[in-house]
Amino acid sequence: MGTVHARSLDPLPMHGPELGVQADDIDAPEMEQEPKQEVLENKDVVVQRVHIDGLGRTKEDLLTYEISDVFQAKNLIDVMRKSHEARQKLLRLGIFRKVEVVIDTSRGEDALPNGLDVTFEVTELRRMTGSYNTMVGNNEGSMVLGLKLPNVLGRAEKLTFQFSYGTKETSYGLSVFKPQPGNFERNITLNAYKVTGQFPWSSLRETDRGISAELSFPVWKTSQTLKWEGVWRELGCLARTASFSIREESGHSLKSSLSHAMVIDTRNSSILPRKGGLLKIHQELAGYTGGDASFLKEDFEIQLNKTLFWDSVLSASLWGGLLLPIGDKPTSIADRFYLGGPTSMGPQSEGMAGDYLGGEAYWAGGLHLYTPLPFRPGMGGFGDLFRTHFFLNAGNLCNLNYGEGPQAHLKKLAECIRWSYGLGIVLRLGNIARLELNYCIPMGVQSGDRICDGVQFGAGIRFL
Repeated sequence: MGTVHARSLDPLPMHGPELGVQADDIDAPEMEQEPKQEVLENKDVVVQRVHIDGLGRTKEDLLTYEISDVFQAKNLIDVMRKSHEARQKLLRLGIFRKVEVVIDTSRGEDALPNGLDVTFEVTELRRMTGSYNTMVGNNEGSMVLGLKLPNVLGRAEKLTFQFSYGTKETSYGLSVFKPQPGNFERNITLNAYKVTGQFPWSSLRETDRGISAELSFPVWKTSQTLKWEGVWRELGCLARTASFSIREESGHSLKSSLSHAMVIDTRNSSILPRKGGLLKIHQELAGYTGGDASFLKEDFEIQLNKTLFWDSVLSASLWGGLLLPIGDKPTSIADRFYLGGPTSMGPQSEGMAGDYLGGEAYWAGGLHLYTPLPFRPGMGGFGDLFRTHFFLNAGNLCNLNYGEGPQAHLKKLAECIRWSYGLGIVLRLGNIARLELNYCIPMGVQSGDRICDGVQFGAGIRFL
């Protein structure tokens, strides 16, 4: 089970190689291991200079914030630790391909007997990088071209352009990312895009042309995002057999909305976590900044992961959402929640078409047990990317009568629960995505639900 996801162009992640301070970089006398460790920890030192070699278009003032803690080190071990932390901060900026650290004794007339010089040797990314790939899905093939300009103005800005040309649709997006110097988590992102989607289960075709502005910042252990988005939406029928309900929704609309998202993520991996948890809360208010769509939308996501015996992991997740119309105008099919994708469920149009119209309230929960492959083939290597998967999913989707009160709403969401169980194999594709091959047995099926039992294949970055 899954929800219809919002479409956006996020800044592409940058990853650098794992490079650390080598033992040869430290000039220490030869002695036994334990005395050597004691000397390293107890010897007072002073970091006199920090150099950054290899800079081209990067402004030095940006890097001053990232390396300033190195000057606070009091002994050799502390110098190594703070230098490694500074290196990680430099790589996180997404402007360097490689960062190496060299620690040496100070030289020159003002050199102290216990003085050290720390040098960061950096290699900047090229001014422009490109990517090309093909995608196949939903009976459509597409060619995706990407263009990225890192460090455009020398202070970790990033310009990203993505163009997708498909056999049925064409989409594109432009994103500008600007972090605050000294506080990379506090940043601004501007987006402009055109995205087209086809939803055969609803006989619907949707084209969005929009702009958005986001402000992200940390508060305590949370990541906060404030966003304004303006979207010109064009809805049309995907087939001649589309129901009257879909034809009635067709046409143009303008949505202008303000949204807020809060995320607490302590998982060790977002694709196939072994421990930690996730809490994500999102609110969206449309209509008060213009446009003809007026609603309040709330949704949340909770996930908990626990490592058990025999290298197995137990994972539990819960999603939920509520859409409240503001004023007398009903909500749009483009703003409602969906569960199941091609194997949909929930409110449908009348007649033979049976198009799915989405719901104004939903919940979905999942319980998963991940274990190593039987007999552990390829242990310590390629085989560790695979996991055996046992799962139990449940959920419901419906429309609510908001004059009935909260108790009636909860009762309606608890009626006619759909649920399924099964097992399969999961393949983790690095920290990018994962593939699932499952045998699924649907239970609690209601009249009108479109089900697909037996073997199913899925690929994505977000699973229940």
